Amino acid sequence: FICTKPEGTGGLVNVGTVSEQMLYEIGDPQAYMLPDVICDFSTARIEQAGDDRVKVFGATGRPAPDTYKVSATYADQFRGGTYMTFYGIDAARKARALGEAVFEASRNVFRAVGLADFSETSIELIGAESQYGSFAEAGDRREVAMKIAAKHPDAMGIGILLKEAVGLGLATPPGLSGFAGGRPKPSPVVRLFSFSIPKSQVSVGILLNGSETACDENYGQPLDTASIVRPRAPAAGESSATTEVPLVALAWGRSGDKGNKANIGIIARKPGYLPYIYQALTESVVTERFAHFLADTGPGKVERFLLPGSHAINYLLHDVLGGGGVASIRNDPQAKGYAQLLLSCPIRVPTALAETLP
Repeated sequence: FICTKPEGTGGLVNVGTVSEQMLYEIGDPQAYMLPDVICDFSTARIEQAGDDRVKVFGATGRPAPDTYKVSATYADQFRGGTYMTFYGIDAARKARALGEAVFEASRNVFRAVGLADFSETSIELIGAESQYGSFAEAGDRREVAMKIAAKHPDAMGIGILLKEAVGLGLATPPGLSGFAGGRPKPSPVVRLFSFSIPKSQVSVGILLNGSETACDENYGQPLDTASIVRPRAPAAGESSATTEVPLVALAWGRSGDKGNKANIGIIARKPGYLPYIYQALTESVVTERFAHFLADTGPGKVERFLLPGSHAINYLLHDVLGGGGVASIRNDPQAKGYAQLLLSCPIRVPTALAETLP
């Protein structure tokens, strides 16, 4: 098909933007399950066909699966938090000191009234590269935004946290500022639980104008992902002279969530760049880049999937979002910026290739 847009409208339709959208939150690109088909996007090709016109072709598929996907939710504790900004000398240190003081003051109240401790706490300093973990490059920043948040089994516990944050904020280290309305309120944590259910256990019908029509049963076929033939890894040529360049010089990136998993799609700007990207961005390298997020939720793992048709790679990071969505107290609970973190990763390429980059 041709992907395009009406003339005279904003935006851009090119190989990069369409490729990003295809990889967005895709999971295993050779086993993207829908009720009526299992899509294989690894063979899909994307080519420019004119101004704001892109041709997408070559995708394949397998018979429908024998299960439906189900997304269920359940209540799991309470959460709350707030943002405060600091500017001036030692802004990051002052912000962190205040955040830790708010938690300690809240715990003092908990002990006095007989409440349990927080089940989870979080302090993130936006502007001090807290999202980069051990790869942060920020020095002594003079402006930061502090996000402080927590979970507690009792809404009262979150209410105490928010009250203490306001109280200490009135007597805080110099440089605290902010623009906000009233004090935030505790909110319930609604956690997602996704699973598959056999189609044989679900009756499907159409209800229209009070009349119900039963649908023919089509139970589909089971999918064994272990039997999927994976593409061969691209081989990078040897070169005596090499140079490191940032991934962003070689690729586009797009990221997003699926529950508590993150997807990072990386698309080579030119087919010849893909072998060097694939060689450098191994599962272990990506694990190291996101270790500060993976460590918060247990033994999360990273999977790598190759899409040779679109010269792309998709990385699937498990248990990396602190619960994901509204179950998370992270600043980025849906991995929207994860690709941006990865695009700064150095990639070693032949010096001759590096000299041709813009």
